[in-house]
Amino acid sequence: MGSNLRNVAVTKDHVPRPRLSAGVVVVRRHALEWRFLLLRAFRYWDFPKGAVEAGEDPLAAALREVAEESGLTGLDFRWGERFRETEPYSHGKVARYYLAESAAGDVQLAVNPELGRPEHDEFRWLDYGAARALLVPRVQRVLDWAQRTLADGARR
Repeated sequence: MGSNLRNVAVTKDHVPRPRLSAGVVVVRRHALEWRFLLLRAFRYWDFPKGAVEAGEDPLAAALREVAEESGLTGLDFRWGERFRETEPYSHGKVARYYLAESAAGDVQLAVNPELGRPEHDEFRWLDYGAARALLVPRVQRVLDWAQRTLADGARR
């Protein structure tokens, strides 16, 4: 296998399959607008997400990652289990994001036992424009999808 496929899973037919991360675009109401939860690691902003472990359901992984990275639980998937995936990046990884509302806004950046410190340096609840300004294009497309879903008021 070429070095660019080193971290890519392979199907039983030996076809490279992207590694999957799963996360949630967490939103909450602030006055009459939606606010999006963004987490910062070093200079990179993203939604809570992480690797889907072997045999783990992607939605379960997304919920686990949100709880581990932000302390938020009890999310309301009022728009159903629809998701948006990014194009492959970083050696073939794909990130899948669901959309859910959080009644609570008290984010806790817990210490990651493997790192000995929190995985993220900062969090912010931001409106669409401020969130979009901090995100890279790949994640901006996920934010745009979430914003359209919120604007449509779509429920499943």
